[in-house]
Amino acid sequence: MIELANISKKFGQTTVLDNLSLSVMPASRTVIVGPSGSGKTTLLRILAGFETPDSGRITLSGTTLYDQHTFIPAHQRGIGFVPQEGALFPHMKVGENIAYGLSGSKEENRRRVAELMELVSLDTRLQHHWPHEISGGQQQRVALARALAQEPVLMLLDEPFSALDTGLRAATRKATADLLAHAGVASILVTHDQHEALSFASQIAVIREGRFTQVGSPAEVYSQPVDEATALFLGDALMFSAQVNNGFAHCELGVIPVSQPQLSGEWRVMLRPEQIVIAPDSGSQAITISDVDFTGYLSTLTLSSPQWSTPLQLKTVSQQHWRVGMPVSLAVTGQACVLAA
Repeated sequence: MIELANISKKFGQTTVLDNLSLSVMPASRTVIVGPSGSGKTTLLRILAGFETPDSGRITLSGTTLYDQHTFIPAHQRGIGFVPQEGALFPHMKVGENIAYGLSGSKEENRRRVAELMELVSLDTRLQHHWPHEISGGQQQRVALARALAQEPVLMLLDEPFSALDTGLRAATRKATADLLAHAGVASILVTHDQHEALSFASQIAVIREGRFTQVGSPAEVYSQPVDEATALFLGDALMFSAQVNNGFAHCELGVIPVSQPQLSGEWRVMLRPEQIVIAPDSGSQAITISDVDFTGYLSTLTLSSPQWSTPLQLKTVSQQHWRVGMPVSLAVTGQACVLAA
């Protein structure tokens, strides 16, 4: 549906985007995730038509939006844009915000506003309120309705949930994903929150220093990251040096099957915390709990063993019987991922 090919952008002597290419399919949800300063928002603004790349090509449903000979301005692209915190017009009431840009008659616009408010699960009585009189989550839905009013084929979302508290953020994110899927509108969300990215996306593009380090499904990039930096950015991970041979990694935790059996030699391997099963062990006492950091549902255990060069910190579901000095055993489920150097 939308294709980016070899997009690059500099501000002065600083390269912000470096030869990026990406495909987004119709009605899909792509998340561009990366740390602050990695180029996420610049790329989104280029897609919207607010910035111009230095080189490359952008096409939307077969129409060229940008190349060395073409530039279609933002208002002609058929792309919706929801910025951070909604950016509603404070001098307009909710209904007027949603109707902004509609070209129908007063009665047609009134009906369209009511339809859009119903679509985003807003009480139509709120159309007579000022933006400051409604909640943050409601403001985000108004911003989404305003963007949907233009019937875009692609929706761009620039960290639109960042100002919301944790519970409201998750609920609004889920409602937005469901709404866009129901409307059949493709979307691109940028965020630095890995949990948000994994929850929202059907495709994730991890960006670092202006380049995509990995593009794939949430399950793929989480379980099979290409390198250690990508692995750690997407969630808690355990890293080990290992000797890999014949489909197994020999490391401090023992012999573990790997997901890339064709590899051999000295490598770094990764396990996610949920792959480690901890059980009490009244026998060998080779592994003991040296610290418990309880945070409610999850705890961080520090585990020690004479056979390890350094203690192992493991975040896992809390258990009441854990205590400092307790001997435990570890078992590994699934396969370790072998990481690029």
